[in-house]
Amino acid sequence: MPANATIFLTIGLAAALLMSVGGCQSTTSTQRCHMWIDVVSAEPISFETLMKDLATADVIYLGERHTVDRHHALQAQIVDALGQRGHQLIIAMEQVEVFNQPALDRYNQGEITFTQLAQEMTWVERWRNYADYQAILEAGRRHGAKVVALNARAEIIRQVGRKGLAALPPKMRRQLPDQINTDDPIYAAHLKRVMGVMAAAMPGRMDKMVEAQIARDETMADTLCRYLDQPGSEKTIAVVICGSGHVNYGLGTAQRVRRRKPDINERIVIMAGSGDVKLSPKMRAMTRDIEITHAQLRHTPGRIGDYLHVASLVPAPLTTGVPADVSER
Repeated sequence: MPANATIFLTIGLAAALLMSVGGCQSTTSTQRCHMWIDVVSAEPISFETLMKDLATADVIYLGERHTVDRHHALQAQIVDALGQRGHQLIIAMEQVEVFNQPALDRYNQGEITFTQLAQEMTWVERWRNYADYQAILEAGRRHGAKVVALNARAEIIRQVGRKGLAALPPKMRRQLPDQINTDDPIYAAHLKRVMGVMAAAMPGRMDKMVEAQIARDETMADTLCRYLDQPGSEKTIAVVICGSGHVNYGLGTAQRVRRRKPDINERIVIMAGSGDVKLSPKMRAMTRDIEITHAQLRHTPGRIGDYLHVASLVPAPLTTGVPADVSER
């Protein structure tokens, strides 16, 4: 077989696989292919297969990179698909601090719009890209989902990051859970590797930064479990919208939910950056290049998640026989 024929046959087979389990988004000259992967079986799967399993869970963590539009579109798609199947939902959000729950309750009751909610919470000041979550919340509203604020107050977390948990004033400490387990060497080691990307993560500050992340994880876990303990929650699926760093490898928030509720049936869905993470000049100035190797992660327990969404890094040229309108779903 001529070499060119072999190349085109390979491309065709790959395209057919992607069309069956994911899809290709295209412009006039390029296409980008997406795929869902079952991390347990290490095999690609269809969106319908993914949803069939997610629908059996008590809690679904949708681990995002906060500024990637593709991730938010996938989250809205999953919320909508669960709602279409008739499931009662909670949408639990890292992006809203617990003191803003009264505003969310007004939104849940249909008293205010998304725009009014954002204004009432001064959301743009507390989570700059808040508008990226509108489609997720509106998908939840269509299906009667309750939106829940998970996060600790940012001012408290910053104080922990600067001075440590033990130095918190009593008024601030009371706003965090009673149980904050900072004796977590595996998670701490993982965080220190990841946080090395931050220019401010100097050796003298690293331990306090780890405490701040753990305080956030404990708050989100404690808040979620309070809702899961409410009467009728056994019929509800909680969809947690959070940064993947809070749930990678089953650590962080997910681990602390399991500590409180050992029998929880969870699924962790991780959405890969796939080249879509773009840093502003300001953010780039606050970071530095690091390398995390396979050898360093060898001692991290468990798999990164249950499911992974990836997209091709570089848009590929359109080829004959690949439909341009294949949707991800």
